[in-house]
Amino acid sequence: MLIYKIFRRPEWDAFRTAGQTRGAPIDVADGFIHFSTAAQVAETAAKWFAQDSDLVLVAVETGTLGTALKWEPSRGGALFPHLYRDLVLADVVWDKSLPLGAAGHIFPEGVI
Repeated sequence: MLIYKIFRRPEWDAFRTAGQTRGAPIDVADGFIHFSTAAQVAETAAKWFAQDSDLVLVAVETGTLGTALKWEPSRGGALFPHLYRDLVLADVVWDKSLPLGAAGHIFPEGVI
C-alpha cells in the first residue's frame, strides 16, 4: 500500500541533498513524520497547504517501513500513518510535483 507525504519544495530539496529527513517542522515537533493515505491526502493538502503552490508529493510503500510505521487516530478519529524514524530516499517509490490549480491541488492520475 502506498502512503503519501507532501513536502514544500525547499524541504524536498533538503531531503534529496541529505538523503534522509525528520520531516517538516511540524513532524519534528510531533516526534513522527505525518503521512496520508490516498483517501486522506487531498484533505491534508487543502487543510495544511491550501495556499502553497510549489509542493512535491512523495509516495512510500508501507511494507518497507516495518514497525516504525504506526496507524494512529487523528483528524476526525481516522487512522493516519505516522513514521517514527527518519525517512530515507530509499523509502521513496516516486515523487511528483503537486501544483495548485484554480480549484485546489492537482494530484497525479491514480492517486485520489
